[in-house]
Amino acid sequence: MRPTIVQPNVIVICGPTALGKTSIAINLAKTFNGEIIGADSMQIYRHMNIGTAKPTPDEQSRVPHHMIDIVDPDEPFDARQFAIIAHEKIMNLHARSITPFVVGGTGLYIKALVHGLFEAKPADSDVRMRLKQEAEIHGTGFLYKRLSKQDSETAKRIHPNDTYRIIRALEVYELTGKMISGLHREHRFTDKPFRVLKIGLHMDREIIYDRINRRVDVMIDAGLVNEVKGLLGMGYSADLKSMQSIGYRHMVDFIEGRSSWEEALRTLKRDTRRYAKRQLTWFKADSAIVWKEPGQLKEIRRTIKKFLQVH
Repeated sequence: MRPTIVQPNVIVICGPTALGKTSIAINLAKTFNGEIIGADSMQIYRHMNIGTAKPTPDEQSRVPHHMIDIVDPDEPFDARQFAIIAHEKIMNLHARSITPFVVGGTGLYIKALVHGLFEAKPADSDVRMRLKQEAEIHGTGFLYKRLSKQDSETAKRIHPNDTYRIIRALEVYELTGKMISGLHREHRFTDKPFRVLKIGLHMDREIIYDRINRRVDVMIDAGLVNEVKGLLGMGYSADLKSMQSIGYRHMVDFIEGRSSWEEALRTLKRDTRRYAKRQLTWFKADSAIVWKEPGQLKEIRRTIKKFLQVH
């Protein structure tokens, strides 16, 4: 007889930034005996609290949170690592009859966890070392130009200063002769390790943009500039992937005199709005997502209750 495959129930709460996913998820997790697994590519970093809108200590004390503060800002981390660690967390919660709530706005992290990632060839230390040496000698931009010629689709998704992902994409190409974007398409994320309910939060775009503008003001008042100064003071380079993210690179530009305060604030709000638009585009492409407004908490509870009752 074939062994029974255990498919834990998983609730995903996703959507663009500044919609209040954390507070809603805490409410739902308390209702359904759940714990929260963060799916945010920035909240994984220690010392980066204000600019990532990380759940506060009070929020984390109300419901246990996982996948937050797990790596330092200079440590490489990607969707594959997230999926591996978060999968283990989910299985552990399932074994204790706790409902996992995967909460966040990083679509690739959620996709990697829910559907799995393609099996690329393992890292080749010799190839990677040579590419790192090329980056040190010629600069990351030199490798980024090469990637743009080999795999323009992947290059468009990677920041020109993201040395780790650029090297990984070039490495995969050298080892397999295939573009990493093509391998993604071949895999098509077809694995289904969990039984999943995806709830996407949305509201009128103008309201989202207003919330984003106000959130940025709150972050500034909370001390975002000093947080970034502290990170630089700890020796974290402004060229790191983590430090190139929204909020941090804008504050670095101000601190290092490349932009005025007014310009830094304006571009931070603008880039956050653009990021929210990209998030919404990503999630809207997923037909499995059930869309609700944050104020429809009763309806969301009913949807989750019905999902959990059908096993």
